[in-house]
Amino acid sequence: MIQFDSEIHEECGVFGLLSPKPVDAAGIVYYGLYALQHRGQESCGIVVNDDGLFASHKDLGLISEVFSAEILSRMPQGKMAVGHVRYGTTGATNRSNCQPIEVNHQKGRMAIAHNGNLSNAAELRSKLELSGAIFHTTSDTETIAYIITRERLQAPSIEEAVSRAMNTLEGAYSLVLMSPQKLICARDPHGFRPLCYGRTQDGIYIVASESCAIRAVGAEFIRDVEPGEILIFSENGVVSRREHCGQQPKKPCIFEYIYFARPDSVIDGVSVHAARIRAGIALAKAHPVQADLVIGVPDSGLDAALGYSRESGIPYGIGLIKNKYIGRTFIAPGDRFDQVKIKLSAVEEAVRGKRIVLIDDSIVRGTTSGRIVRLLREAGATEIHMRIAAPPFLHPCYYGTDIDSEEHLIACHHTIPEIGEIIGCNSLGYLPTEDLCALTGCKDYCAACFDGNYPTTIPTDTRKNRFERRLSEVVKQEAPSSTSR
Repeated sequence: MIQFDSEIHEECGVFGLLSPKPVDAAGIVYYGLYALQHRGQESCGIVVNDDGLFASHKDLGLISEVFSAEILSRMPQGKMAVGHVRYGTTGATNRSNCQPIEVNHQKGRMAIAHNGNLSNAAELRSKLELSGAIFHTTSDTETIAYIITRERLQAPSIEEAVSRAMNTLEGAYSLVLMSPQKLICARDPHGFRPLCYGRTQDGIYIVASESCAIRAVGAEFIRDVEPGEILIFSENGVVSRREHCGQQPKKPCIFEYIYFARPDSVIDGVSVHAARIRAGIALAKAHPVQADLVIGVPDSGLDAALGYSRESGIPYGIGLIKNKYIGRTFIAPGDRFDQVKIKLSAVEEAVRGKRIVLIDDSIVRGTTSGRIVRLLREAGATEIHMRIAAPPFLHPCYYGTDIDSEEHLIACHHTIPEIGEIIGCNSLGYLPTEDLCALTGCKDYCAACFDGNYPTTIPTDTRKNRFERRLSEVVKQEAPSSTSR
């Protein structure tokens, strides 16, 4: 499997449920994760709590590939379950990194699923290793599991252990954790990544990364989990712990609204669809142009294109069609095929002889954008004016987005006119950074990948697979020098 390396990849999606009676928990989680598939397409997993006994299945692949009808039929009924879809922003792509992670310890067991990246993960892991901890994965989630387990050995309850662990964790984490008796979710004090919960008519509590997954399983959305909040679901209902709330400034990721989240989701009270419409409106005001048709790059560019059309008065149309049976990962059929043409096709009747405004969510390296421009020119477009519903990427992200190096960001090495020339469009315009607040209506967001203003300390070790880096350094240190015999 290969990836379009010019695209931004998602982080992860988490899902959990607690029911007053045994239900087909794996089936419910399956549909919830299906709704979150856009957040991670490398691996997935489900753990069901059958009266204190955990049954799990995890593997590489999409939900529909990993969980066949036969596998789901073998999963037991239960009152609780947690699930996860993953894109590995930290840690290698292998089965050992599939989540949820299961832990057995002296006071019981737990299963944990995590969305986000810790900015102090390398430091925490190093300390744990020096104290004798043995790691089986290369993800941040195992570090979180270790710290919660360590605290649980001294704490009177699992929720107290989670609270104490949050004193140590830094960075982005939306957690769903299952013990034999409780389902617990927690969101970091900055609220980088989304997390919310709802309830079905028959009393099943649902926790999910996005509200679209709550609706997908027939539940009613209740509210978002507040930054720093811990929610404990049990047979006694829902208890909220807020000792970490307000400890840090609220900084939800603005790119959730631009790209990551599904347009039918609502995050922290803001419709993702509406936010993207507003991005398009702001883009039209900042970069007007004379043209015949506004089109969007499917899927995340479509709403912004609609907003641009409304503000500019230029008609909106469908100029690009996405192959619905291909994800962001697929088996490449050879170098002689253009991967963009496999994924996208131009509607020649719509674009031929037209001056086109092309709206996309971002430009990373520029290669995919260049191929899309070329695709439209081959279909007969006379002019292509590209507009991006986000500012230029200028800085790495340490909170769960796969933007790991300025070396790979085209905007770090070229001016905007130069980028436009490289990708072959007639003009290029980005959303001004000062207009990001128009998306959500407030200034409380993290835009560090655009402006470099990081809410936390920048980590010293920033590679995706930090463990492999340290291992190679150890091998190098232990290798005999050329003078030793």
